[in-house]
Amino acid sequence: MGTYESGVSPFAVCSFVAWLLVVAAAWSFRSRTYAFFNGVALGLQVLFASTLFPRFHAVWPFFVYAQAALFVQSLALVRPRMRGLAYRALISVPGAFFGAGTLLTFPWVLGAAFGLRLPGVWVPYAVALFGVMQSLYSREEQVELVVADGQSVPDLRRHRVPVPARAHHASRRPLRLIQITDPHLGPFMSVARLRTICERAAARNPDLVLLTGDFLTMESQSNPALLAAALAPLAALPGRCFACFGNHDHEAPDTVRGALEQAGVTLLVDDAREVETAA
Repeated sequence: MGTYESGVSPFAVCSFVAWLLVVAAAWSFRSRTYAFFNGVALGLQVLFASTLFPRFHAVWPFFVYAQAALFVQSLALVRPRMRGLAYRALISVPGAFFGAGTLLTFPWVLGAAFGLRLPGVWVPYAVALFGVMQSLYSREEQVELVVADGQSVPDLRRHRVPVPARAHHASRRPLRLIQITDPHLGPFMSVARLRTICERAAARNPDLVLLTGDFLTMESQSNPALLAAALAPLAALPGRCFACFGNHDHEAPDTVRGALEQAGVTLLVDDAREVETAA
């Protein structure tokens, strides 16, 4: 597998066969849309990875494994569902890393087309690895924001009627907001992990919780109970949780809508709410 004499490597041939298999399965058992998606995305993967494969001769077993993991993951998504930790660790994560890193190699592939051997071909994979490592943990950040009142900036007046000075004086406690954004329930975000995040949010007893979309991935769309179970701890904050759709949520809006409703979260779609908080 590491050496070849002809102009086309066994790696390229096997990758092309895998591409045909995934596209055919997607067309036959899922949808034309998914077939076209794989036809383009995996087609670029085959082209880029096959072009650069000779430059990774020293680590060719890993290169082959990661390519295979990507194709197995794409084939499994013909019937998408949430899978266990072992599958995610051995297939989903390596496949996502390798797919992202390979697509970032476009400048090196373009250079190869003109006979140039650009240095640093490992850089795109280092960037992809950094992105994967970021996705494996939940980053929590606390930010203090000061919003000018109408006395300073008339266009930012927050009260429709004048508020007595004593009310301003009494309301010294800042408004406590928690934002949960882009959980992407799937290979990198398990139900248990998202549920823990929601439990921590509820334990802080905030004035408002804002969920700003992208709840799902392909893997989590098929079972509405998954997101509902993950968001369940927010039911402890009735009337204080609000959400909007992210672009991924439009693929399964009823799943998201139902899960939010079960958790007592108000979904806002071209809508607004006026609320009164303890602050």
